[in-house]
Amino acid sequence: MPLVENIIVWIQSIELGYVSTQQFLFSFFPLSNPLRRVWFGTNMKELVTIQVGDFANFVGSHFWNFQDELLGLASDPNADSVFKNQDLNMDVLYRSGETHQGIPTYTPRLVSINLRGSLGCMSSHGTLYKEDAPTPSDILTWTGGVSTQAHTPHNKNLFLQRLYEEENLSTVNENNGSNNGSHCEYQDKDIIESLENDVQFWTDYSKVHYHQRSLYELSGVWTDVDEFDNYGNGTNSFSWSSQGEEISDSLRFFVEECDHIQGFQFLVDDSGGFSAVAAEFLENIADEYKNTPVLLYTVRGPRPRSSPQSRKRTILGDLHDAVSFSRLSSYCKLIVPVGLPSLSKSKASKFLRIEDEKHYHSSAVYAAALHSISLPFRMLPVGPTTGACSVSGAVDVHGVIQMLSGQGRQNIVSVLDVAMPAHALNGGPNQLSLLENLQPLTPQVAEDVEDMQAVEYMTVHGALAPGGHHASVSEVKDKVDAAFQRANTRPLFRHLSVARSPLPIPLPFPSIFGNHVGQHGEFIGSEMTNSSSKGSIDVYSIPMAARLRSSSAVLPLLESKLQNLHQFGIARGAAGAEILRSWGFGKEELEEMEEMLSKMVSTLCPPQFSSDSD
Repeated sequence: MPLVENIIVWIQSIELGYVSTQQFLFSFFPLSNPLRRVWFGTNMKELVTIQVGDFANFVGSHFWNFQDELLGLASDPNADSVFKNQDLNMDVLYRSGETHQGIPTYTPRLVSINLRGSLGCMSSHGTLYKEDAPTPSDILTWTGGVSTQAHTPHNKNLFLQRLYEEENLSTVNENNGSNNGSHCEYQDKDIIESLENDVQFWTDYSKVHYHQRSLYELSGVWTDVDEFDNYGNGTNSFSWSSQGEEISDSLRFFVEECDHIQGFQFLVDDSGGFSAVAAEFLENIADEYKNTPVLLYTVRGPRPRSSPQSRKRTILGDLHDAVSFSRLSSYCKLIVPVGLPSLSKSKASKFLRIEDEKHYHSSAVYAAALHSISLPFRMLPVGPTTGACSVSGAVDVHGVIQMLSGQGRQNIVSVLDVAMPAHALNGGPNQLSLLENLQPLTPQVAEDVEDMQAVEYMTVHGALAPGGHHASVSEVKDKVDAAFQRANTRPLFRHLSVARSPLPIPLPFPSIFGNHVGQHGEFIGSEMTNSSSKGSIDVYSIPMAARLRSSSAVLPLLESKLQNLHQFGIARGAAGAEILRSWGFGKEELEEMEEMLSKMVSTLCPPQFSSDSD
């Protein structure tokens, strides 16, 4: 796009409120320009990530594995050159520090919450910090009976054993000044087979070191408690007054060391009691960090195949979904529901082989999409005078929220779409474009919706050119622009971010690729039905495209929650009224929830024009 036209588009976007003047200046003044340093200084904007609940931590474990892999490839002399100059500032997500022994550390800026016993063989102090043994007290203040809850320590699987051995060998080499190659008795194929069959905890495939303030287990609630499955049980099991301050202290630790925090990336497993825990946490964040935006992902795994549920069980589940969504969305600026009932049968898995019963599988797909969406949050802003670059379209959390929900009809619910892997930029007559390959990971989304007020924020990274090499940033932008020009319907506003680095596939990534996916995510012929799926041994990286869109396509999801809340919880003689009372909700609170959901629906409903019969 010519420079003058580009400036006009930016000015129009500023007038509409989709982008800020700061983002305009970021785009047009490169890092080397002294004027930019005067306006903005040199400080980055940090992001704090929060993961609440079991499936949220499954997703988070894959997400941090991707980041760790990018860090490793950037310093690996044998890695693909596309990873050498990523133009990404990983300090946005990570913090530098040191252990008590003075050993330098580089750990995620993360607060993770889960049930007690959910960390497998990992300590809640992480792997870098030694846990102090509790000191026995000579003072006895309790004379009644005592019950003890204990669990057998979990053994390291093959992957964690090799990880531990390689790190120990690396430490020995550093101390001896030698550079002996690592040798391990466990082969990659054995490790992958072990992970495919034996993953029980999210820590089973995590290759990342965590800070000692990052991992928090809820006291008194264990992983073998089957009934932690609805909002009421979460409320009854968790008290913010007794445990919340410790969680707040951990979050405060990470926030206070930030120079300019851009926001919170919040993931919550909203399928059960963790919704109540997250709602309490979000309320506290809203009170303590009023001007810091929250980008909230509600994530859940595919539903297990089971026998038909009783009517009471169905009503309880519908009420949980409605209450959970209403409560969580009231404390954030943008909410993105993620999690299909059956990922394996969805269009998003066209080139994948997902086993729905394995959270290890589905969480990898959702983590890949979240990684793509978050890339622009840590891109180094570059302008048109910089020349060849590896990224384009840097934006922060506040900018994305303003685009999607801050202006116009102010819809705070967005749809997440993904193309995994993304098609090459062939542009042939029979080749689907990047836009046509994007498929929703948000449930209950209407297809082929014509929404003239839609707003889209899209990231494409690692796209392949027709020759098989990684396309330049300008090639990707031109192809996407051309695809939008050919599209039957176009959004009111769109923002495109591009990066040359693809999604790296680390060793513990599950074997979920079809056999027609090549080493770099290219397509190599048609699918062979009886052949095995591919994993990290065969696929090194893949091109990705992900999109957040504010669209009326999400109406079926919102209407379903509104209808269920009214029918089962509020209407006269509602079958679930007693359930909601047992969860602690009174009539006024329920009416406020209904009003909030009704407003979300009316925001997206097109205006109805009536004709005058006269």
